[in-house]
Amino acid sequence: MLAARFHSFGGPEVLRLEEVPWPHPRGDEVLIRVRASSVNGTDLGLRRGGGPARLVARRPYTVGLDVAGEVAGLGPEVTAFDPGDRVFSLLGHGGGGAAEYVTVRQSRVAAAPARVSLEEAAAVPLAGLTALQALRDGAGMHLRPGARVLVNGAAGGIGSFAVGLARHYGAVVTGVARGPKLDFVRELGADEVLDHTSLDFTRLGRSWDVIFDTPPALAFPQVRASLAPDGVFVSTRPFPTSAADLRARLGREGPRWAGVRTQERSQDLAFLARLIDAGQLRVPLDRTFPLAEIVAAHRHAEGPEARGKTVVVI
Repeated sequence: MLAARFHSFGGPEVLRLEEVPWPHPRGDEVLIRVRASSVNGTDLGLRRGGGPARLVARRPYTVGLDVAGEVAGLGPEVTAFDPGDRVFSLLGHGGGGAAEYVTVRQSRVAAAPARVSLEEAAAVPLAGLTALQALRDGAGMHLRPGARVLVNGAAGGIGSFAVGLARHYGAVVTGVARGPKLDFVRELGADEVLDHTSLDFTRLGRSWDVIFDTPPALAFPQVRASLAPDGVFVSTRPFPTSAADLRARLGREGPRWAGVRTQERSQDLAFLARLIDAGQLRVPLDRTFPLAEIVAAHRHAEGPEARGKTVVVI
C-alpha cells in the first residue's frame, strides 16, 4: 500500500510516497481503509524535527495523526464495529494516517458523523478533541454558562473548533486572529474579533473568564491581569513551563493555569460527532489535497493563508 513518509527531518520536501507492507489487525485492533487524513500543527512539528519530535518520530515516519474511512477488517477481540462502518479516529503521535490502511485499537475509534463527508470527518479528531478537552476539562466550560471566553489563534485548526464549542457551552466568544482571517472567525460564530497584529488584548483593560491559547504563544504572567478572579488560562502546552505556571496550577485562589494533553477517547469523538450531526458544530474545512500532493498540503498548512483544517484525501 502507499504511505506518505519522511526519512529525515526538514521542510515539506522531505515527504515522499512509498510502498509499505499492509497492516494486519490483531487483538482489539480495527483495520481502517483510510479515505482522508488531516494535517495538524503537530504533524508539521514532527516533520521539522524540533524539540521532542526527534524522540517521538521514529524514521521512516508515516505522517497523519487522524483518519476517517471505512472498517476493512477486525481483530478477534473487536466487539464495537463491523466491516463497512464509517469511522474516524485519533491515532496519536505514532502517526500512520497518510496511508491507504491503518490499524487502530477500537478504544480510539468512533462512528464518523453521518452529516458530513469522510473528508470533513478527518478534520475533526486531533483538533476537535484538543478543543473539547481544553474547554470542558481544563476550563470547566460546562459549569460556566454565559462565560466570557477569548480564543487566541481562533482561525487555526484547534482555535476554529474552540470557537464553535465555546458557543455550544453558551459562552460569549472573542476570537483573536490575523486581520485577513477575521471574517472567517466571525463565520465560525465569534461574537467579537480582534486583530492581534494591530492590538494587544492584554492592554485593553478587560477581563475574560477563560483565555484559551491554542498556538501556544502566551505565558500565564502575560494574561493574568486579563483573567477574571476565578478565571482560567488554558494552554495547549500540556505541562507547566515556568514557576508562574506551576504556582497558578497548584494555587487554590485567583486565576489559574491549565494545560491540555489530548486523549484519544472514543466517547469524546462520539460526542463531537453528535454535535456535528445536530448542526451544533461546524467542521472548519479549508482545503483538500490528494495524497500525491502531500508536499503541497504541508506547505499550505504551514503557510500564512491557511485557516481551519487542511485535509489529505487518500
